[in-house]
Amino acid sequence: MEARVACLLIGVLLIQGSQQQSAIKKKPPIKKDVKGNSAIEDIQKQIKNIVAELNVLKQHQALQAVCLRGEKTRGKCLLTDSEKKNYYTASEDCIAKGGTLSTPRSSGENLHLAAYVNESVGPSAHVWLGFNDMQAEGTWVDLTGSAARFHNWDASPLSPQPDGGTSENCAVLSATPAGTWLDENCGVKRASVCEFKIV
Repeated sequence: MEARVACLLIGVLLIQGSQQQSAIKKKPPIKKDVKGNSAIEDIQKQIKNIVAELNVLKQHQALQAVCLRGEKTRGKCLLTDSEKKNYYTASEDCIAKGGTLSTPRSSGENLHLAAYVNESVGPSAHVWLGFNDMQAEGTWVDLTGSAARFHNWDASPLSPQPDGGTSENCAVLSATPAGTWLDENCGVKRASVCEFKIV
């Protein structure tokens, strides 16, 4: 990696030197140096490749930091944010960190998420999930617009969920052992869990 960075610096210096020389001369070149142009293009290509590799390394490093502070599960890392925010702010904050609000896709993922929320936020916590029915009442979708393939709505006889109609368009997970879901007004402030896909 150090050798590549050294090559990068040499290439940048060569490019700057050639640009400064051409600026000083101010005479149009009579004949193009095909070999020189080819070398510059190769160096520019190498610079682009190095920058791309550095960006990937930065993403991996950031993801490792998240996984160390949060919970690692199959194919993703989870990180709670106990600060209570409305659904929109919580979702934007997760996206800004490189993730999304958590969207359990199976009973196992849901139970794992509920246990993690119980442990990290508390047993009476309710956290935002990445599901809503804002576009069409009763059609629950994730943040990409894909239909929710799994759900775990609370089916208690006193208040079966979802029950809020058009006033409650966002889903929350209860930290109970069963990890049941409730529909909630999106403006209410709740804790949240961001999920980050592990590539």
